[in-house]
Amino acid sequence: MVHAVTKQIIQLFETKGGSMYGGEAVTQLEHALQAAYLAKLGKAKHSLIVASLLHDIGHLLHDLPEMASENGIDDVHEELAASFLTTYFIDDVVEPAKLHVQAKRYLCATEQDYYESLSQPSKTSLEFQGGIMNELEIENFKTNPFYLDAIALRKWDDLAKDPNFVTPHLVDFIPSIELTLKK
Repeated sequence: MVHAVTKQIIQLFETKGGSMYGGEAVTQLEHALQAAYLAKLGKAKHSLIVASLLHDIGHLLHDLPEMASENGIDDVHEELAASFLTTYFIDDVVEPAKLHVQAKRYLCATEQDYYESLSQPSKTSLEFQGGIMNELEIENFKTNPFYLDAIALRKWDDLAKDPNFVTPHLVDFIPSIELTLKK
C-alpha cells in the first residue's frame, strides 16, 4: 500500500514536473530524477536518495513563474521544501534538502573552481541566496550534523542538468520514499 503523501508527490511531479528547471535544459522532473539517480549510483543511503529526489520540490509548491530566479526573485524553494518534507519525512531527508542552497554557498567559498563550474542560472540565483559564505557562515554550516550529506546532494544537484541523461522512472523511487517516511 502506497502512502498518501507518496501519491501526492507523484501527482505533484505529474502535474508540475514538466515545467523547465530555472533556465536549464531539463524539466523539474528530469532534474529531480537525475539527482536521485546520481545519488543511487553513488551508493547513497535511501534518505539521501529521497533528499536528492525532493530537494527542489519547493519549486513545485509555489505559483511563481518558471523563470522567477532569472527575474531576480528568490522563491525560497528550499524553505518551502523543508516545510513540506518536515511534515512527512525523517530528518535524514529533510535536513540535506533544506541545506542544499547553503551547501552551494559553502562550496563556492571552500572549493577553488566550484563557482566556475556552476551553470549561469545557478550563479544568478546564488546572488540572492546570500552569495558566497564568509568565514563565520562556513563555521556555522559545518556545525550542522547533516552538512556532509548536503554537500553530496549539492554536487549531484549540480550534475543533474543533462537533457540526455537516462534515468529510472519516478515510480522506481517509491520504495525509498516509503522507507524514509516518519513512522
